[in-house]
Order: sequence, then structure tokens, then C-alpha cells
Amino acid sequence: MLPAEPSPIIGYDDFLKVDIRVGEIVEAQPFPEARKPAIKLVIDFGGTIGRKKSSAQITRHYEPAALVGRQVLAVVNFPPRQIGKFMSEVLTLGVPDADGEVVLIGPGHQVPIGGRLF
Repeated sequence: MLPAEPSPIIGYDDFLKVDIRVGEIVEAQPFPEARKPAIKLVIDFGGTIGRKKSSAQITRHYEPAALVGRQVLAVVNFPPRQIGKFMSEVLTLGVPDADGEVVLIGPGHQVPIGGRLF
């Protein structure tokens, strides 16, 4: 898979508008009714953000039971998005592998949940 073309240059203030936080997956369930294979996640961001739901197309590399306890990064200030009968509240972040399948992004070491990416 070829890398995507770079996006237009933005200012640092634009970057600051995107609130990316670390959270811990506390629940993960198969989402068979999704159009593309996915997993329903509940991610705990702690503090005022709390627990949020997300749908992630990550079935190629991850089993739901193995995801619980894993730390991931997610955008927490996008509006919720309806995916079938499921309301996804945050965008869980990943990058494509060589086949275009999603690989989750998370810290290399355990960190306090709710921490903001900078």
C-alpha cells in the first residue's frame, strides 16, 4: 500500500483544536451488524471525559478479549457518529499496515489515562 499524499500545511493552533487523549479499553465486543467487520469498544479516559464508546474496524489484528486493558489514543472532541444502531462517541486512532488493515496507536509505556497528546 502506498502512503497517502501529505495534507495541507496547518498552523499549530489548528493542531490544538484536535483533542487526542489516551484511554484504556475497558470493554470490547464483536460488532457483527456493522457493514465492515468491527469491534465495539468502551474506552475510559478518566476525569471529566469518562467512558466513551467507539466502533473500530480492527478485526484483522485484534480479538475483543485481548483488547481489554490496552491503552489507545482517540480523538475525543469530534461529534458522535451513528454507525448502524451504535453511536460512536470518539475516533480511535490507528495506522494502516502493509495491507491497509488498521493497527492501533497507543503509548509505548503505561501512562495515566486522560493524558493529552502534545
